[in-house]
Amino acid sequence: MNGNDEDRMEQLLKRAILPVGSSEPERDLWPAMSRRMEKRPAAPPWFDWVLAGGVAIFVVAFPAAIPVFLYYL
Repeated sequence: MNGNDEDRMEQLLKRAILPVGSSEPERDLWPAMSRRMEKRPAAPPWFDWVLAGGVAIFVVAFPAAIPVFLYYL
């Protein structure tokens, strides 16, 4: 590449890539997140309970599977 090619490549890249602007958010996001967390309690969804119950039943039915479960944890 010579100087003209480098300048042309630089111009093409500047036109192709939009300027990012400010990296700071427009407003503080923590108060909204705090209100959202306080609005509803952090309870696990129903499918977590179903999965835990299925694992418990499987471990009771097949006790030899306990080392396999511990290995994958």
